[in-house]
Amino acid sequence: MSSEAAIAVAMFTVADQDSAVAFYTGTLGWEVRMDVNWGAGADAGRWVEVAPVGSTARLAVNPPMGGEPGGGSIGIEVADLVAEKARLQAVGLDVANEMPAGGPVPAMFSVNDPDGNWIWVVQAG
Repeated sequence: MSSEAAIAVAMFTVADQDSAVAFYTGTLGWEVRMDVNWGAGADAGRWVEVAPVGSTARLAVNPPMGGEPGGGSIGIEVADLVAEKARLQAVGLDVANEMPAGGPVPAMFSVNDPDGNWIWVVQAG
């Protein structure tokens, strides 16, 4: 596959897709990029993708395939890390793992979604 044809889609497992969509759109301010159902009965499924506004990368939120939801990690870049931290704290999220910039590593911090997936917020270079 050529790199120009590749589009990043990360996947998180979540306990409830509707609750996850509400968190990502309502709390984080992301947008729904795709929400489709397929099949019927026991074979029915749903594919939901969310993304930060303007991002080319997308995040699929899916029921777990055996086991518990959570445990995933994704990084998103922001132009103003300080402003994004203040915004996320204002909507009630706990900011953790704050790391200052050092050498080639940009400043960043993390927040968790309700299922325990990690969202790393990274200062854009």
